[in-house]
Amino acid sequence: MNSKQIVSALPYQTPFLFVDELTVISEDGITGNYTFKKDAYFYEGHFKGNPITPGVILTETMAQIGVVCLGIYLTRNTKKSNRAPQVALTSSAVDFYVPVYPGEQVIVISEKEYFRFNKLKCKVKLLNAQGQLVCRGFISGMINEK
Repeated sequence: MNSKQIVSALPYQTPFLFVDELTVISEDGITGNYTFKKDAYFYEGHFKGNPITPGVILTETMAQIGVVCLGIYLTRNTKKSNRAPQVALTSSAVDFYVPVYPGEQVIVISEKEYFRFNKLKCKVKLLNAQGQLVCRGFISGMINEK
C-alpha cells in the first residue's frame, strides 16, 4: 500500500484533513507532513492579532498521520479486506514546546509502541521545517474494521 492509497482512505476532507504526504511507511512507524494554510478557519480567533495553530489541531495532525494513517497501513497489510478501517482516538498525552504559525509546514514522526487487540499506541513527535521539536507525546486509537 502506498502513500496516496493511504491518504485517499482517510475518513477526513478539507477543511479537517491535515495530511499532505507520507514519506516513510513501515510496520514500525510512519512519517508525513502537512502545511497549514494561511487562511485556515481556526486562525481567525486563535489569537487576536497573533494567529498560532491551536494545540488541539497539532494533536489532530499527529493523530491523523501517526495513528490513523499507520492503522490503515497495518490493517490493510495484515488483512485481505480493501476497506479502510475506522480509527477512534482513545487517549493522548502531548507536551508542547514552540508555536506553529500560519503557512508553516510540520513533519510528524510516529513510532509504533504496540498494536494488539485492535488498539494502536504510538510515540509521536511533531517538528517544524527547521527541525525544532514543536510537541511530542503518546496517542492511542482503537481500530474497528468495517
